[in-house]
Amino acid sequence: MRYSYIKPRKKTIFTPELKLVLTFFSMTLLMLGLTYGFLLYKDKMFFQDKMMIANKKATLQANIKEMQAQIAVIEKQSNTSAKIFTKNSVLKDSIKNLFDLVPQRITLSEAHLLHNGLILYGITPNKDVYNFMLQAPLRSIFHETYSSFYPAKGGWLRFVSTNYTKDKTDEILNTEDTSNE
Repeated sequence: MRYSYIKPRKKTIFTPELKLVLTFFSMTLLMLGLTYGFLLYKDKMFFQDKMMIANKKATLQANIKEMQAQIAVIEKQSNTSAKIFTKNSVLKDSIKNLFDLVPQRITLSEAHLLHNGLILYGITPNKDVYNFMLQAPLRSIFHETYSSFYPAKGGWLRFVSTNYTKDKTDEILNTEDTSNE
């Protein structure tokens, strides 16, 4: 006997409402999974960027230290060159003053500058010209002055003048030696 005008269908567990709910849940899980994957990718990228920035920072710090060392060397060279320039200027002025000190009647053939002295070689008309015009200024500059004369052609005299100053270190050592006795 038949009570229905339609043919019976099999009943399934997946009703349209359940399909709709499963679709929303699967879309939600898919979106959560994609979000999680995106966050993992970004975390990895941020970590790589952090490592790259740390490496750049270390490289820059090493470059800064190297540049500071180069700056120190350049400053040292600059100071050294300034000292040399000053010494050269003083030496140039000293030589100019030395040649200004020599009178026109006396002719110098050689001049040797020593650390603590000066040796002059030259020709003079006579000892008096040398003594009054050159030796007197030299004695006012140097502590010890020695002169020797040799006859030259034409009645002139060749001279060698050795002049020394006492170093302050020599004076200190001499005072210490006398105090110890």
